[in-house]
Amino acid sequence: MGSRVDARFDIAVIGAGIAGASIAYELAKTTRVLVLERESQPGYHTTGRSAALFSETYGPPSIQALTRFSRSFYENPPEGFTDTDLLTPRGVLFVARQDQQARLDEACRNQSPSGSVRPVDRAEALALWPLLREDYVAAAMMESEARDIDVNALHQGYLRGFRSRGGDLVCNAGLKGLSHNGQWTLETEAGTFFADIVVNAAGAWVDEVASLAGVEPIGIIPKRRTAMVVDAPAGTDAHEWPMVVDIDEEFYLKPDAGRFLISPADATPIEPCDVQPEELDIAICVDRIQHAFDIEVRRIHNSWAGLRSFVADGEPVCGFEPDGRGFFWLAGQGGYGIQSAPGLSRFAAALVMGEDIPEGLTSHGMSPHTLSPGRLERAA
Repeated sequence: MGSRVDARFDIAVIGAGIAGASIAYELAKTTRVLVLERESQPGYHTTGRSAALFSETYGPPSIQALTRFSRSFYENPPEGFTDTDLLTPRGVLFVARQDQQARLDEACRNQSPSGSVRPVDRAEALALWPLLREDYVAAAMMESEARDIDVNALHQGYLRGFRSRGGDLVCNAGLKGLSHNGQWTLETEAGTFFADIVVNAAGAWVDEVASLAGVEPIGIIPKRRTAMVVDAPAGTDAHEWPMVVDIDEEFYLKPDAGRFLISPADATPIEPCDVQPEELDIAICVDRIQHAFDIEVRRIHNSWAGLRSFVADGEPVCGFEPDGRGFFWLAGQGGYGIQSAPGLSRFAAALVMGEDIPEGLTSHGMSPHTLSPGRLERAA
């Protein structure tokens, strides 16, 4: 689309990460949609830095419902969406020290009776993950149906499908002004655009977008999450081993192309930025991993950080600002935006278009009010 200016659309989506790309794909079936991305390529900040896992037990209640609904999309994506599997087998082993036993017991009790999650004793945990230190792990919980997500295939599938439905994507289009006078005027570094509805899917920057629009912020809190890749011990073939997650999320480790992807599972509040890893978080991660596993970290091949954005109650924000101007929030997905994207985008698109929410979501208690910005206590 280049630098075309003064173009009119039904809906403008701000942000081309997984949230913006997925809802734009859904909306473009019936409406003329524009996606504006401030960076030179979509998914630069958070989507492109995710080690996403599909887990129906991970996250708050609404995320679990959205993830369960998403499963059919992942297993049977629309024709032409991707030429590769979106999910591949992995499994997750949640481990607990002796002092974490009560937390593990609580997690086991809170699981739905799906059959995919079960308690695991120390002996089986060590059999599943021989590099776990015997004096570290007391017990564990195994989610056998958890799977790796091909994040790039998912994101590119949404963007490709969006374009094939007639949607327009404009990159290098940082937002400079956003005003409403019967319709929205979006002034960007790539030109000026007009739309009846604005979808704010700007990730860690959603409150900045709201301020430009004269809309009260929702109190988004970006949090830094650090990850790195290290060598597996010589001779170790961990390709089919599950991911390991501390029951209190003090660390996680996942086999990754012959190496290990590790993280201290940090969640440090930070201003929205092009976030970079901190040396202290890297050192904390290495210490925790070496304490729990018979692994000596001698070299870090690559390290990075991403932003996971939350509001106060930890649930996403999805719905219109109640001022009648057509400002729609799609924000606060936290660390769950990839796994829940198919479900959340269907839910959000139905709200934008004034359609019925899919039955597979209403049966799990999802309603137009579940994720509404109206539930939040906001400063005047």
